[in-house]
Amino acid sequence: MLEADPTARISPLADIEPSVRGTRYVIGARTMIDAFVKIKPAGGSGDVVIGADSAINSGTVIYSGNGVRIGDAVLIAANCTLAATNHAFSDPDRRIRDQGFQPSRGGIVIEDDVWLGANVVVLDGAVIGRGAVIGAGSVVGGMVEPYAIYAGTPATRRGSRLPE
Repeated sequence: MLEADPTARISPLADIEPSVRGTRYVIGARTMIDAFVKIKPAGGSGDVVIGADSAINSGTVIYSGNGVRIGDAVLIAANCTLAATNHAFSDPDRRIRDQGFQPSRGGIVIEDDVWLGANVVVLDGAVIGRGAVIGAGSVVGGMVEPYAIYAGTPATRRGSRLPE
């Protein structure tokens, strides 16, 4: 179910798939969802909640999985993937597609005033602290401190936005 603030701007070319398990999509005031953004219920029944004044740019894919919470004034550049779920694969005698999903690692939390560069991948269990910056092409799977600058695969701390 889509609950969008009337001031949110959602491109008619965005693809927001309805959920059969009751996943909610909440989009805050003045938030922009660009063309070719895909929001898909997959791997769980968690909600996708996006705060106010955020921008989700073209080519970004958000899988609801175990839940995705994006704060206020978050900038997500083009072609990012937020995957709040993981396939199970432990039984080599069964096809991966038939094994379902792993237990939740807590979903994804992106706090206020975060910037994800282009092509960033955020995995289930990631928590990105307020004011953090994630460099283009990075993979985030754990905790990112507030106002930290992370980059790489896996993403590691490269600096801080705060005076040292």
